[in-house]
Amino acid sequence: MSDLFEPISYTLWKSDKAAFADAIGRSFRETGFAVITDHPVDDEVIAHANKAAKDFFALPEEAKEKYHDAEGGRQRGYTPFGTENAKGQKAADLKEFWHTGRKLPEGSRYRATMKDTPVVDEVPEFDEATYAFYQEMDEFGRDLLGAIALHLGLPEDWFEDKVETGNSILRLLHYPPQKNPPPKGTVRAAAHEDINVITLLLGAEEAGLEVLHRSGEWLSVNPPAGSLVINCGDMLQRLTGGVLPSTTHRVVNPEPERAKFPRYSTPFFLHFNQDFLIEQLPQCLEEGGEPQPPITAQDYLMERLREIGLVKAQ
Repeated sequence: MSDLFEPISYTLWKSDKAAFADAIGRSFRETGFAVITDHPVDDEVIAHANKAAKDFFALPEEAKEKYHDAEGGRQRGYTPFGTENAKGQKAADLKEFWHTGRKLPEGSRYRATMKDTPVVDEVPEFDEATYAFYQEMDEFGRDLLGAIALHLGLPEDWFEDKVETGNSILRLLHYPPQKNPPPKGTVRAAAHEDINVITLLLGAEEAGLEVLHRSGEWLSVNPPAGSLVINCGDMLQRLTGGVLPSTTHRVVNPEPERAKFPRYSTPFFLHFNQDFLIEQLPQCLEEGGEPQPPITAQDYLMERLREIGLVKAQ
């Protein structure tokens, strides 16, 4: 792993918040990514969610297809293999996935645009295991946003009322084994940037994640076992005028000797509340950030979902 991804221990946040915030900020500015060790996400919760995910993806295609909501933009439930493509790419990624979303109270003003996650009948422990994982990642993500706020010269709780009912998504990803050479020009996940504020990713069992450094070099990200990778999304880049960059990354196809193994990963995409207006922070503009027109988080999300093929263009 490149020295650019020097792991940062979460224990530093408990002892020296300014130092932790500075370490994450410097890593984000350089690569858009950071590696966190000693994170508080419970190992048993992770294990239960991973088992539930593997059991779900092992189901027959017709069973999984029951949970496919194409009309809803595939923001909840199952998305079949070969459906999503990276922005600007014609070839679809070699993956299938599941989306778990936030549970909303009955009277929430977001109910019209944030559906409930389907209940999976075939895997009894699936719903409880995956939502427990969702909650752990959501809580830790909001904690990390406190460090990012401090780095930006904001109060530690600045993000709190802007994300507490955000349309955040836990994505359970399955990249099937490649028993035959994949079609020319296809990869497990083509070069892309994330749409959201920050992404939290627990280390996958199989390698493949690469980050495009501003030097033009693709860097492999192989974090230590038990660590967590975080990266800036496009919404944070827009908020900061590019001071904190949303960096292009991809998941390449495995080496021939590893092609027979599946790859699983569990990114958590942390989003702003849908009606939050994304406009550049004044201090970031003073630092040289790029001004862009204000846009709500929901409008921005839908714009990007159309670009990657999950929502049909009007």
